[in-house]
Amino acid sequence: MSADTPRRIVLLRHAKAEWSDSSDHERPLADRGRQDAPAAGRRLAGAGITPDLTLCSTATRTRETWKLFVTELAHRPKTVYEERLYEASLGELIALLNETSDDVHDLLVVGHNPGVHALADALAGEADDDLLARMNRGGFPTAAMAVITFNGSWKTVEHGVGRLVAYLPPHE
Repeated sequence: MSADTPRRIVLLRHAKAEWSDSSDHERPLADRGRQDAPAAGRRLAGAGITPDLTLCSTATRTRETWKLFVTELAHRPKTVYEERLYEASLGELIALLNETSDDVHDLLVVGHNPGVHALADALAGEADDDLLARMNRGGFPTAAMAVITFNGSWKTVEHGVGRLVAYLPPHE
């Protein structure tokens, strides 16, 4: 696959988590999150998108989201549980994308806010219709997804490189 191949980034915020006395990293999904995660997977599958690679935060709620989400996809992509996604800054998230192999066409990132929303907003130099305004108005709720396309190598991912082609909040 050449470096100028069209690519897709799917950014998924974990589903709704419980509030608990345990560490933030170990918070499990709430009942609503256990319903929303597979529904989000069905929405992505319905859009005909099957990731080649998934980068998933190591937090309990992201791992649980991914486990429920992936059951709805046509096939399970390679999955890397990435500690650096937890509490990652925008710059750290872009650096992670830059490390992606150019063999990957579609990448799914399962992460947290505010990073996931900030990354979607930063990468979207353009947007179809009013998607960017809708995404920013909605605040990127749990189990929401943004789909961004761009051309080029993963090493070239930076602010404004992509086009927001879908914003999929969980209850729309």
